[in-house]
Amino acid sequence: MKKLSLSTKILIALICGIIAGIFLQGAPDFANGYIKPFGTLFLNLIKLIVVPLVFASLVVGTTGLGDIKKIGRIGGKTLAYYLLTTAFAVILGLILANVLNVGSGYTIPVDAAVEAREIPKIADTLLGIIPTNPVKALVDGNMLQIIVFAIMLGGSIMAIGEKGESLERGINSLAEAMYKMTAAIMQFAPYGVFALITPVVAENGPSVLLPLFKVIFVVYLGCILHMVLVYSGTLRIFANFSPIKFFKLISPAQIFAFTTASSSATLPINMKCAESMGVPNHISSFVLPLGATVNMDGTALYQGVCAFFIAQVYGLDLTIAQQITIVLTATLASIGTAGVPGAGLIMLTMVLQSVGLPLEGLALIAGIDRVLDMARTCVNITGDTACAVIIAASEKELDRNVTTSNTASM
Repeated sequence: MKKLSLSTKILIALICGIIAGIFLQGAPDFANGYIKPFGTLFLNLIKLIVVPLVFASLVVGTTGLGDIKKIGRIGGKTLAYYLLTTAFAVILGLILANVLNVGSGYTIPVDAAVEAREIPKIADTLLGIIPTNPVKALVDGNMLQIIVFAIMLGGSIMAIGEKGESLERGINSLAEAMYKMTAAIMQFAPYGVFALITPVVAENGPSVLLPLFKVIFVVYLGCILHMVLVYSGTLRIFANFSPIKFFKLISPAQIFAFTTASSSATLPINMKCAESMGVPNHISSFVLPLGATVNMDGTALYQGVCAFFIAQVYGLDLTIAQQITIVLTATLASIGTAGVPGAGLIMLTMVLQSVGLPLEGLALIAGIDRVLDMARTCVNITGDTACAVIIAASEKELDRNVTTSNTASM
């Protein structure tokens, strides 16, 4: 087992967890009571390092750019890529939902009443990006505020020159310590993956999934097509980077994201994957934490499919104008709700309200949302890394020798 790579160990753990979950379908309480706690413990270890890792990495990444103008240039490219791919994702979701008629034949009764979560106003979202107390933002884990503060601090350290060198060295030491701690924690990833996937399969067996299998199929198909078409295409066109090498090197992060359904928890592994592709640390430390917060391609695609599904279940027809509204709402909401707990639910609430669909429809997908979340999170983190590779290539800082050597060793 020591000779196996981490990605292979995680994959084996995922398969074993699925098999164990199938055997434990009649005893979900056992899976939740005796197996899931080990997965929760592993997630707690990941959560332990996420905030200091994001903060230190962004400050180091910002100062490593060496130029205030470079921050603006790279930041602009990153946000443009994230917004464009998110818009394409929700369009793809709507196309597939239309073509495959995702909600046809379903007349599922809704017994549960679903209350709409409070939707943040645009003004509140914009004001909430700037922390009034950066320490509170760190304690609360408000990623948008942490990102803004870290970038501002990194830019200020550059601006004061020699006076900021001691602070830069201190934060750089913190970042290195967090990288070391991350490497140690990741040795337990296979065990955490097994403990997390087993109760999911035990609770959501075929009997629960079959009535909504078409929704799951369309979302998963859309996620696969988005990765193959958009990420492969942009990597080849803008970075001249082999999609096969990319997906081979990103697989550990994809497997982990699929299991945990958490972009933030996957961030440490994603940074390692980007490093294995030759992306310099100062770029990955800037692009990936930003992406984990604001880039939600998979979630946007899911919004399009689910909105169309709910409309068909209730016998409502969505016009072209309403579907365009869904595209715009989901794209903008991907940034506006990123720092809010339960972002996926809030985004879907926004989308449903924007076109007048009944919010009770949220209950239809509640039972399978965890299964859908696994796929959309996998897409989200894949897009983050694809963007990092493209940005590095556009800045002529992508080390292709590192990619070749790491691909050959797998």
